[in-house]
Amino acid sequence: MRWNSLQVEPGLAPSEGALFAKPAVVRRFDSPQFAGMTFFEVYAKSILNKVPGASRLPFSWTINPYRGCSHACRYCFARNTHTYLDLGAGLDFDTKVIVKVNASTLLRKELARPSWSGEPVAMGTNVDCYQRVEGRYRLMPGILAALTAAGNPFSILTKGSLILRDLPLLRRAAAVTEVSTAVSVGFVDPTLWRDVEPGTPSPRARLEVCRTLNEAGVSCGVLMAPILPSLTDSPEQLQRTVQAIAAAGARYVSPIVLHLRPGAREWFMSWLGAAHPDLVPSYRAMYARSSYAPKSYQDAICTQVREFAKLAGIGTSERVDRTASEQLHGARAVKAVETGQLSLL
Repeated sequence: MRWNSLQVEPGLAPSEGALFAKPAVVRRFDSPQFAGMTFFEVYAKSILNKVPGASRLPFSWTINPYRGCSHACRYCFARNTHTYLDLGAGLDFDTKVIVKVNASTLLRKELARPSWSGEPVAMGTNVDCYQRVEGRYRLMPGILAALTAAGNPFSILTKGSLILRDLPLLRRAAAVTEVSTAVSVGFVDPTLWRDVEPGTPSPRARLEVCRTLNEAGVSCGVLMAPILPSLTDSPEQLQRTVQAIAAAGARYVSPIVLHLRPGAREWFMSWLGAAHPDLVPSYRAMYARSSYAPKSYQDAICTQVREFAKLAGIGTSERVDRTASEQLHGARAVKAVETGQLSLL
């Protein structure tokens, strides 16, 4: 692959600047669920990723055992990261997945460093750590075991039902450190789900994940994201989604309006033009000056969701915000959620 010796900084020798410690091993699997997909097994040079301070995200460290995602969400903000590997932000992102096979071994070493201070670690904030291929590579059990052994707090955001496989590990971790989880459910329309999030478990299945985690004593909330302008943002649609979230026993609901960064913008707009061409002009106007919808629109949507959440018994907006902040390990969580800087898969 062209990116086997891709350099992080110009001027470094390949051995110093390569993203990965060894060349990739390319694999394809015969099973129907992986049809058309290619997996690149790599040895990462590091697994704990420092989040730049300028990002204003509510956490400082992340773990991403995969790059690329079979969930194939049309709007995924992480699409453009694939271009760093000379891969495309569109179909390549959905079908060419990088697997960091040494993730758990490397994590144990990094957690044991004297310089590591035990800060909370967020997972699933770039691509989903419980996408389908996790069922084959099983990277997360080793990662969870390493974090538990170190007593290191962590949070997980996912659209994948596979997280329930690791419920015993999550409960074990919760006994020794702070563990929080969240699922992403922006809407419950089954037709739209198949169009926009074709590789994910259904919204109803994700809400059952939320219910199961909470019943097992592992705190789980819902990030109601993304809310799609003119597609899932009517009062009736918002209320229906909030009611489903409340019925699942979510600890909180936090709304996020769709945002379209480079890479995701082109892929999403291509789908929109084919599926809903009448909406293209309004989307172009809404996102003409920014990756984010106008603040007035975001505020109006978030206000409606919070009102519906209160009626559904999830809690007042203040309670929702406080719980979301705790979930995401930082006082800046609410701001990041509302502005879309904490984006979903």
